[in-house]
Amino acid sequence: MRVLLAGGGTGGHINPALAIAGIVRDHDPSAEFLFVGTPNGMEAKLVPQVGYRMETMRVAGFQRKLTLKNIKRNVIAAYDLAISQPRARKIVKSFQPDVAIGTGGYVAGPILHAAAHLHVPCAIHEQNAYLGVTNKMLSKEASHVMLTVEKALDYLHPACPYTVTGLPVRNQIAQIDRAAARKQLGFDDGLCILSFGGSLGADCINETMAALIPWHVKQGLKINHIHGYGGMGKESFPAAMQKAGVPMRSERLRITEYIDDMAVCLAAADLVICRSGASTLAELEAAGRGSILIPSPIVTGNHQLHNANVLGDAGAAIVIEQKDASPERIIREVEALYADRERLAEMGRQAKQLEIPDTADRIWNVIEQLTKPHA
Repeated sequence: MRVLLAGGGTGGHINPALAIAGIVRDHDPSAEFLFVGTPNGMEAKLVPQVGYRMETMRVAGFQRKLTLKNIKRNVIAAYDLAISQPRARKIVKSFQPDVAIGTGGYVAGPILHAAAHLHVPCAIHEQNAYLGVTNKMLSKEASHVMLTVEKALDYLHPACPYTVTGLPVRNQIAQIDRAAARKQLGFDDGLCILSFGGSLGADCINETMAALIPWHVKQGLKINHIHGYGGMGKESFPAAMQKAGVPMRSERLRITEYIDDMAVCLAAADLVICRSGASTLAELEAAGRGSILIPSPIVTGNHQLHNANVLGDAGAAIVIEQKDASPERIIREVEALYADRERLAEMGRQAKQLEIPDTADRIWNVIEQLTKPHA
């Protein structure tokens, strides 16, 4: 089987593509893969690291706010778009895939469009509850659409065949239990909070944690807390802890720039405070953890709010928009959950109910059906 995968720009697009490649390889070890991404996106580093062949194309979106800088960027984007289709057709014809799969990002547009016009079976995978611009456009041409959550149907072209597959998550998430994780981290059986804003961090989450952590430490509450402040908080967060007289590490605290053992930390946690990217929410569901979600307001289509509301509507999360996420509000919510552990446990159970445990099988079934010879 020859599989063409297109997507990139962010980890949210490229990691699902890599996961899908892994699923195909598990079923067909002889499968051949070609990834197509942008030369400056995360995929340019991540894909070769895993050992897959990759072609690059320059494709970018247009800027709506007209400044001199953006006008120049739009001229370059228009040029890249004009040459992208011939380049895409050349890539598809050269590789001759049995199936083409897009996982989002501007680069997926010309590749899947070219593949469809060359009669290659095409599928797209949408990670978010709100379809991205590229996937919304491609849903009209794709042979099949794979969705992470059913809510995305509200934005899908009505004539397109679809399957709710869920989103692949790292295998370790379901392999560590809470007691073993806490023992590994050196924590007791007190309430455990895990908070983070991604690898770069998030100012809003760092600001609220800079108030929450000293609050529960000085209150003497039985709370273990892991916080990843990310690159954006590299200087400010340690300074805030020093000013508050709170150590970066103690028997109940582990405050660090990066969390490089996320599976262990998530297994140990009772409550997670974070953004609401698709991969993060899929991991919360797989682990069955209640959460306070503060969606990023600066993402396309406000899709993180749509993602978060899927968990919020199910009773699995407390969703707080960033404009309302004051330190006082977060402290109130944590204080209430600290006092009502059964509510927090129920949030975790509801999160687990949202998990799609057979995601890999569902994705493989779609690919297998698309590549079957038809009489």
